[in-house]
Amino acid sequence: MQTRHPARFFAVLLLTLLGGCVSPESWEATRLLQDIDAAGGPSELKKTTPAPTRTTLRYTVEGRAGLADLYDPRQPLGGALVLVPGFTEAGKDDRRVVELARSLARARFAVLVPEVPGSRARRVRLEDRRNIADALVFLRRQRPGIARQGVGVVAVSYAVGLAVLAAQDVEPDAAPDFLVGIGGYYDTAAVVTFATTGRYRLPGARLWSRGNPLESAKWIFLASNAAVLENPQDRIRLEKLGEDCFRGCDPDATALADDLSAEGRALLALIVNRNPDRVAGLLTALPKSVAARLEALSLSRRDLAFLEDRLILVHGRLDPLIPFSESLTLARAVPGTETFIIDGFSHITPRGVGWAGQLQLVDAIQAVLRRRAALPNKGITHD
Repeated sequence: MQTRHPARFFAVLLLTLLGGCVSPESWEATRLLQDIDAAGGPSELKKTTPAPTRTTLRYTVEGRAGLADLYDPRQPLGGALVLVPGFTEAGKDDRRVVELARSLARARFAVLVPEVPGSRARRVRLEDRRNIADALVFLRRQRPGIARQGVGVVAVSYAVGLAVLAAQDVEPDAAPDFLVGIGGYYDTAAVVTFATTGRYRLPGARLWSRGNPLESAKWIFLASNAAVLENPQDRIRLEKLGEDCFRGCDPDATALADDLSAEGRALLALIVNRNPDRVAGLLTALPKSVAARLEALSLSRRDLAFLEDRLILVHGRLDPLIPFSESLTLARAVPGTETFIIDGFSHITPRGVGWAGQLQLVDAIQAVLRRRAALPNKGITHD
């Protein structure tokens, strides 16, 4: 969550100070936001806290191998976080992910960043929920010295849905105490509609609103879902099309459809459609394998009662991958959710956040910091 406007940041801070409305909690959140904004550059938080250490761990949960980086804050521990990035070819080693983990560690969280294969491959993989669940189990059961003051999850973009599914998969003793979703989703049908047509509906609305989605979003969707097609030739052709068009193309859909079977044509028809009113019918026409996968990834038909009072949602109004309406809808489904819709913010290209947006980000960070345990601890205990 970078604002990338340090001059404006300090102007907002000064304005807030002059207004006499800075509490110790908001001051800490402000310093954390400034550190996130600074990334690897200098900040007040870096001056006053030790540099976190990063250790790569290999672990096993029920016979499955896991790989993750653990960031030790080297100061009294307030809690632990599992940080799950969105799409990035570098995965847990992405510079932005590393710097965010370090910033959160400076705020007295031990931060575990697991390797999630779909992140590197730019694929939404249902099986990645297991990687996230195993990271939770690892912290809870194999590192009790870290987990004893609480474990949260921070997930970005499509990984929010996977994190919710992972939290639902684990036994109660391994479940997270809270979950932070940045730019997440609720209904996969709504995500597909936005990616392919640029339209979304606010909760309770009948009319469509217009957004500005990334052109690459629909090609990520194509490649991810082509992987479960039964026809191997369709699978190869459409996965390659998705990969080739990720960085920009304008394919001749009619010509492509001639070389596909009926199931391949049904998936391609959904991708190239521009009419939001046709999406429901096109989803119904999808092959069973694709339809089942979309339903499994969706949160809209799941019992989310276990997240009551545990969910914090942060979403930018300008998000070009998943519309902010999805966080609003998810919040409606989970009582006690703290929701922050940030003006001018997008987790993809976080530029243009004005004063109001920066204050909203401070409020969102405060909500996360409040989840830390009050009990003191002298750093990480390596059990």
